[in-house]
Amino acid sequence: MTEREYNQCVNLYADNVYRFILKNLGQEADAQDVLQGAFEKMWINRQQVDNDRCKSYLFTVAYHQMIDHIRKNKRISLREEFKEEVKVTNRQQHDTKRVLNEALNKLNDIQKSLVMLKDYEGYSYQEIADITGLNQSQVKVYLHRARLILREYIVKPENVI
Repeated sequence: MTEREYNQCVNLYADNVYRFILKNLGQEADAQDVLQGAFEKMWINRQQVDNDRCKSYLFTVAYHQMIDHIRKNKRISLREEFKEEVKVTNRQQHDTKRVLNEALNKLNDIQKSLVMLKDYEGYSYQEIADITGLNQSQVKVYLHRARLILREYIVKPENVI
């Protein structure tokens, strides 16, 4: 990959990768750090990267950097998880985005990433398998289970959209 091809890849795919990472991490600064790390790694390895596969390479590197970031933060921060009681004051004023984000947060990191890659970014099962390092069957099974969790959460009476 030449410098020009690298710049072209950055221009074409930076926004997509950033949105994917931001949706998974939820923090703009963290997403920017992960994205920067992915671009840095691609720059360092640009001689080995085939320009035709730069998108796949970039998403794969970003995905792995994101997983590393999540693991690092889990080791560093102490979090207490509180189970919030469901409060329904007015069923007419549901915030769809809030309900969907809460549903996504019920998923584990891998399931959330798979849902984002398939349903938000539109990747095929094979492309997702290449990005995540899972095989295609695992991708399908994990996605199915994730969608069941999402459906179960979204159809609860207090969350019906």
